[in-house]
Amino acid sequence: MQYNREMDTRSLQLYLTLAETLSFSRTAELRHISLSAVSRSLLRIEEEVGQRLLERDRRSVRLTPAGHQFRDYAQAALGDWQRIVTELRPDNAVLGGEIRVYCSVTASYSVLSPILEQFREDYPGIEILLHTGDYADAVSRVQSGADDVSVAAGPDLLPKNLRYQTLQLSPLRFVVPAFSCAVADQVRAQVGSEGTVEDWADIPFIVTERGLSRERLDTWFRGRPGKPRIYAQVAGHEAIVAMVGLGLGVGVVPDLVLDNSTYRDKLEIVPVSAALGTFPVGLCALVQRLENPLVQAFWQTAARAYAGTQITG
Repeated sequence: MQYNREMDTRSLQLYLTLAETLSFSRTAELRHISLSAVSRSLLRIEEEVGQRLLERDRRSVRLTPAGHQFRDYAQAALGDWQRIVTELRPDNAVLGGEIRVYCSVTASYSVLSPILEQFREDYPGIEILLHTGDYADAVSRVQSGADDVSVAAGPDLLPKNLRYQTLQLSPLRFVVPAFSCAVADQVRAQVGSEGTVEDWADIPFIVTERGLSRERLDTWFRGRPGKPRIYAQVAGHEAIVAMVGLGLGVGVVPDLVLDNSTYRDKLEIVPVSAALGTFPVGLCALVQRLENPLVQAFWQTAARAYAGTQITG
């Protein structure tokens, strides 16, 4: 497959957005252009490449094998362009372009806030395309190339191609409805002489489908008497907090989520005999992507924003 090296960077950026969203309307919204302009841009790229990059039907849009290959090329080409611009004009003020950042809803205003405030002041020419979703997807989003940087829970085993910097350590807490209800009464009835809940038999739990907190919880329950009843599996800690706040079950969430939730006054922390440990929160990026001056600038800004922060459980 042969590519035109002179293809403009805006077309490549648009294609990457389309390859990520797999939605023409969403791409038009994010890039602030018309739907027809998205279609025309894709058509021009496909004509230059000589192959179909996306397959479309009434129900879905998906990348072809050539589309996956071209996505990798576009990411590399934009990275090369940004590097050469920086080398030729090293003044931070001229750094321009776009970086894609992924995080949970809570992290968007709790973890990212001090970073974005400083980053906007230092690098006004860099645009941040922020995507939010389940924290459990944060590492895979970076690995797949969908995003440059993600706010992620620190994985127990970090792949060699990833770099991680811890920004905060947030204790994991068992939470129960603070008001009188069937769930709260059931939990309080199990409080032992030590003031902690020991037997979780048949207590309804709301858990994440996957991710670090689910792994920690599963490990915690192994070997303990009384297996909980899984009432619901959800995506993200925010949904757990909301459902516990409605009296539907018990959940496990990081302090970070609990402290920033509108349901905080409706929840109560349950004392347990052994803590679940801490939930590390930080930035994750591919080692290769950190060679990109824009990504590197964001990474270094985060380190400065949290410099001096006490990282303890």
